[in-house]
Amino acid sequence: MEIKNQATKIDLFNFSTRPMRAFHVTWFAFFLCFFAWFGIAPLMAIVREELHLTKTQIGNTIIASVAITIVARLFVGWLCDRIGPRLSYTWLLMLGSLPVMGIGFAHNYETFLLFRLAIGAIGASFVITQFHTSVMFAPNVVGTANATTAGWGNLGGGVTQMIMPLVFAAFIAMGFSTFWSWRLAMVIAGAVCFVTGIAYYYLTTDLPDGNYKELGITHQRKENIKSGGSFLDALKDSRVWMLFFVYGACFGIELTINNIAALYFKDYFGLGVKTAGLVAGLFGLMNIFARTTGGIIGDKFGHKWGLRGRVKWLFLAILVEGFALIIFSRMTILPLAIGTMVIFSLFTQMSEGATYSVVPFVNKKALGAVSGIVGAGGNLGAVAAGFLFRSPDLSYPQALMILGFVVIGLSFFALAVRFSPQAEQEAKKAHYDAHQKRIALEKERKKAKGDIQPVLLPELIRSFAPLDLLRMFLGGALAIKGIYFIINMQALEVLTGQIGQFQNVTAWYVIFAHVVGGISIALGFATRFASVINMSVLLGAILFVHRSSPFFGAGEELQFSMLVLACLGVLAWAGNGKFSLDYLLKEA
Repeated sequence: MEIKNQATKIDLFNFSTRPMRAFHVTWFAFFLCFFAWFGIAPLMAIVREELHLTKTQIGNTIIASVAITIVARLFVGWLCDRIGPRLSYTWLLMLGSLPVMGIGFAHNYETFLLFRLAIGAIGASFVITQFHTSVMFAPNVVGTANATTAGWGNLGGGVTQMIMPLVFAAFIAMGFSTFWSWRLAMVIAGAVCFVTGIAYYYLTTDLPDGNYKELGITHQRKENIKSGGSFLDALKDSRVWMLFFVYGACFGIELTINNIAALYFKDYFGLGVKTAGLVAGLFGLMNIFARTTGGIIGDKFGHKWGLRGRVKWLFLAILVEGFALIIFSRMTILPLAIGTMVIFSLFTQMSEGATYSVVPFVNKKALGAVSGIVGAGGNLGAVAAGFLFRSPDLSYPQALMILGFVVIGLSFFALAVRFSPQAEQEAKKAHYDAHQKRIALEKERKKAKGDIQPVLLPELIRSFAPLDLLRMFLGGALAIKGIYFIINMQALEVLTGQIGQFQNVTAWYVIFAHVVGGISIALGFATRFASVINMSVLLGAILFVHRSSPFFGAGEELQFSMLVLACLGVLAWAGNGKFSLDYLLKEA
């Protein structure tokens, strides 16, 4: 279908336009779906004891949680083409919330398995998210838009690892038994999804110009089907299946890690339930910037080398992901395991962003079908990986290493995704037209500030400044400090003990600010925000932890904290130069 008035720029703080409103509502809806989808994962140690689950049974529930999503994504992709993303998301959120709340009725292995199977349908929300941003944004930014909404949505898989144990603990503190506490935590997650479904209906439109029904898209859709836009046409396209397997090698791995990470760190590194959930949550939290980065680079490669460039970037990202996974599987020392997991997570999620910077160009007439099929590949990858983790003959590290080699092999499938010269020319023209439209709009708004040229790597290197060096060093140091706090969680809880009942929340806030905020600062993503978050931590340390230390005493903790606070203040004030993700996203 021909779509008019697509956004040529991602203006994050603009909620007035239909594309940006859809952008924010769709990533938030996907975030909640992901949160509910994996809400039970960090509580599995509790459920395992209560329901007396074996390793094989836990593996079966992991497989069930992602298996039904394969069918759901195929169906939802087809549905988006016919009734539009607005109604599709509304119904999915409202109906999908029911098994999330209903899992509280599980009383044995069989009923728990059935509810986990049903909950998996809510994972089809990803397809609608990608469809909605694909129709709302122009070719010059569609990769970044897809990657950012999906990445921020995927954050739910990391945040739930941290939040659900706290919700569980809150119910325990209120006097509920463990039997009721994990069940009530899931009821809350499901209820929020139901309410969001209603909000989605009223806050979004299907397309920039309105809804399918108003624009007569139903009739136009019939014409598209006749001219190569049917679900069957998508199924016949070999490129769709190459991307299907490639997405299984990145998103399938992410789903698998979300399911097993908390148990992995608890069983193999001896961490408690809360700390294991915190470490596992770091994997998903990289989505704050990692998937967006994959989409940004995909758009930049596309601007420079066309569709062929997008495909080559996808291959490189998947290849590095495989090697990083193998290294992670060999780690037996906790700090090294956390560090390599973060690197592995970055490339996994960049690969996902890179995949969906290619998907919108495969078959625009059957965009929903292509998005659904490729998205289903991610879940099939998770199902296949699940069989490795349910095997009593394989340890988790062995299964992870095998997966690493599989990912390396599947990375070469990306190179089989090719486009005709005509498709390359059409994409180049659409990219150029969108870019020129954006420049015109910028000139109108900013009164001829000058041409916006593509940001190339040599130009970025020449723009490197001493402040960038400070930013990267300080961000890396904060991330390392956060990992130290994870390993020494009790020491951190002692430092924050004066806070009282909010001790746990404060400790986790410090770790989140240091690890995720530190990496954000190092990469130059949301630098001002991440700096302010860390400034609050340093200010708290100065006022509460080091307040008894004399300024001219022998200890250096107070002076060092003040120095770091001052450096963060400089970054919060100055922001970033061109050598940062913030600048690339601004110019996307």
